[in-house]
Amino acid sequence: MLIRRKAMSEIFKSISPEDISENVFKLIGEDWTLITAGTLEKHNTMTASWGGFGVLWGKKVAFIFVRPQRYTYEFLEKQNNFTLSFFGQEYRDVLKLCGSKSGRDINKVAEAGITPIGEMPGKVYFKESRLVIITKKLYFQDINPENFLDPEIAKNYPGKDYHRLYIGEIENVLIKND
Repeated sequence: MLIRRKAMSEIFKSISPEDISENVFKLIGEDWTLITAGTLEKHNTMTASWGGFGVLWGKKVAFIFVRPQRYTYEFLEKQNNFTLSFFGQEYRDVLKLCGSKSGRDINKVAEAGITPIGEMPGKVYFKESRLVIITKKLYFQDINPENFLDPEIAKNYPGKDYHRLYIGEIENVLIKND
């Protein structure tokens, strides 16, 4: 089932990025996030545990890293926006599925039993989320292994499939209505 914008205000409320009260290291590194790009009709999502938030170029930003072989990469390349959806622990199996299966092979969203919501292309997130970050892409760059100052980093890339960094300006932060 697809939910359009008018129902969004019944499910979520907007807050300022400064009002995110959760520990961002825990949010990304332990709780994980779903990175999503595309349209309501055709999108893909993937689980991520690398990324962060900060201030860059006078803007509040989120940054993510996606390997080029991931199906979500194709959607990120075509869209001007991406979202980060965070879930409660009861959705851990959903996050595991979305991180271990390819959207090229299965409909991850249907198999996971989560409900996409969308405002416009590139702003697809999920009704079951507890926190959503909606961004507009500002910048991308491929990781260059020649710039690794710590040789241990290279162990993350045995296949030499270096991530692409995406930086997105935070346009909206949504939290679940109580």
